[in-house]
Amino acid sequence: MKKYVQVRLGRANVYAEEALKDGYVGVGWFGNLDLSEKLQAAETFRHFNRVMIPIYLESNPNTKKVAAGLFCGFTYTVCKDLQIGDIVLSPRSASLYLIGRVTSDYEYFPGTHTPHRRRVEWLETRIEKETFSKPLRNSLGSIGTVSDVSTHALEIERFLSGTTNAASSGIEPEVESVNSFALESHLENFLIENWSSTDFAKRYDIYQEGGEILGKQYRTDTGRIDILAISKDGQEFLVIELKKGKSADGVVGQVQRYMGDVLEEIAEEGQTVRGVIIALEDDLGVKRALSVTSNIDFYRYRVDFKLI
Repeated sequence: MKKYVQVRLGRANVYAEEALKDGYVGVGWFGNLDLSEKLQAAETFRHFNRVMIPIYLESNPNTKKVAAGLFCGFTYTVCKDLQIGDIVLSPRSASLYLIGRVTSDYEYFPGTHTPHRRRVEWLETRIEKETFSKPLRNSLGSIGTVSDVSTHALEIERFLSGTTNAASSGIEPEVESVNSFALESHLENFLIENWSSTDFAKRYDIYQEGGEILGKQYRTDTGRIDILAISKDGQEFLVIELKKGKSADGVVGQVQRYMGDVLEEIAEEGQTVRGVIIALEDDLGVKRALSVTSNIDFYRYRVDFKLI
């Protein structure tokens, strides 16, 4: 299945013009190491991370394992997970996006800022960010180097075909409630932007590294965590998942999988993990599923609407 991925080209898109001119997307971690053999040997994202996280930490001893896992994941996605023909969106500026098709396998360019590359045929199409639908703009709001926007494939394809009203449509996920899904899609950004005003902020911080928020849509090998936070004493991770219309069994199982990933793949010795599910409405199914576990909490949120 074709993938649609946002790839940021350096902090503040500093390498976007070079990537446009030379026809590539790339990343810069492991800059002095040709990854060809490592990528060929890695059957999955998990296998790659298990090999590469120790290598990254050896060269960057002040980096936490959770951040190293994210950087390795970004590298794997760009260098191997993307297939020829997949679609890449890259911000050229704060308001303008490039869009192109991947045309090669992994290539190594030593001595450059982004040595791990895939060739891209950039299209003449240049898209103003404001013409995207709001759900797509929210998805593109992730500050991580790589983010999956495949749920908006239909809208992106309409841009590729030259249809100018693409922002009016997209792929609707299979959810119980479209209204709650729409609200919870905005809730993720709202929580991050207003974290200091939430009860969670008393004990936890959204995971950051070097001043950058990395805990939004944190990738694991079973999916992406909506929000990953860590306690102020660094001893406990918090996995926050928004119900987004999913069934009770679906969202509880998802949180448990993510918690297992955190414990197995990124937690340091002595660190623990808790989970939180947030939904618009009370959910008896979720409550009953959580009644037999002690490390996942359920929260409801309320929307206030006022005309002034």
